[in-house]
Amino acid sequence: MAHLHITSWVIAFVLVGLVTTFSRNGNEKAAKISHMILRLFYLLILYSGGSLFASYSEYGALIIIKVLVGLWAIASMEMVAIKYKKKKPAAAWWGQLLVAGVIAIILGFGFLGAGILPA
Repeated sequence: MAHLHITSWVIAFVLVGLVTTFSRNGNEKAAKISHMILRLFYLLILYSGGSLFASYSEYGALIIIKVLVGLWAIASMEMVAIKYKKKKPAAAWWGQLLVAGVIAIILGFGFLGAGILPA
């Protein structure tokens, strides 16, 4: 399930880039389609993350923090996409996405399960 989760959020980050690029270039149809696909990947992230949450019961509060930061990252991705589609400034949401993404990656790989970062 971890592979599905990692693949889903990597593709979601790519799709956020596509939505913003299409919106900036005025290609509204492509932006709308890629935004809908991005929302499908939110569901995959939530499904696989929920499955991982169930398997990480021994981590206590750390897993709860990871879930909240992951939801924050998803909300930030959605707000970036919406702001670009509405031609409004999105710098604050980009900052939040960067912070939430880095924290989620550090928690996921470094402190939960068999991560790659030293604990």
